[in-house]
Amino acid sequence: MIKRRTFLINSGLALGAIALAPSLAFSSKNKNIGLQLYTLRESFPSNVKMVLEQVAKAGFKEVETYGFSAKNGFFGTPVKEFKTILSDNGLKSPSGHYDFGSFFKDGNADLLKKTIEAANILGSQYITIPWLEESLRKSADDYKKIAAKINEAAVLCKKSGLKLGYHNHAFEFMQYDNTTGYQILLNETDKKLVDFELDLYWVVRSGNDPLQLFKENPGRFTMWHVKDMDTKNPDWNTEIGNGKIDFKSIFAEANLSGVKHFFVEQETNYVPNPIESVKTSCQYVSKHLLS
Repeated sequence: MIKRRTFLINSGLALGAIALAPSLAFSSKNKNIGLQLYTLRESFPSNVKMVLEQVAKAGFKEVETYGFSAKNGFFGTPVKEFKTILSDNGLKSPSGHYDFGSFFKDGNADLLKKTIEAANILGSQYITIPWLEESLRKSADDYKKIAAKINEAAVLCKKSGLKLGYHNHAFEFMQYDNTTGYQILLNETDKKLVDFELDLYWVVRSGNDPLQLFKENPGRFTMWHVKDMDTKNPDWNTEIGNGKIDFKSIFAEANLSGVKHFFVEQETNYVPNPIESVKTSCQYVSKHLLS
């Protein structure tokens, strides 16, 4: 684990005075709030249909999937059936988190091809890389190799009408001389083929400023994870609006980011349980960030 310092976004220090009015990127025609389904991982695998029904009732219109298996679909639910359940509940899945381990390690594209097939069945726009194993990212050269593999995967995605996304944690912001792993990925991936899903919590947790990233890389961050930081323990999450992160200043710069979809996520510290926590977050986002 690298040492991370707590960081509270202050819009007055980040990019000067920023208007708090929501960006035109979230117009009255585009207020779909998404949920990363990993938030509900304790109950999701055992009853896919019930959980997706709860997600829709909580106010969400989009979901980001996780846990795909070429053999078992989504937790034993075949992909076509999963798509039907989504549609029956008025849900869409513009993005999913999928396993890229074998592709990065030895170039085996078999799982990637099945992933592409599944994403197309769901009607998704993005296949998103959720994580890099530690063994793959020990140096700047490692990140350059990963960037090259990401470009290869992005070409395969493009041939099937999809785009590749990359989701960050905090480790990408570790320094290597005068750069970071994340900057290498931004610089060396094809801007026409590769987008970035910015996990706002992990950016802040690493001591960086999302607004500065927007300014330096306009239009690259077409997806966000909207995840708040507990005020007492930065290792914990909390419901959106109850934590440290100033989401109003971030949403005000949505056009600069290029964001098209965002997904609420909460991994810890639920009150009183995961589904009620994300319902609280959904209501806050709708009332205070999109209205």
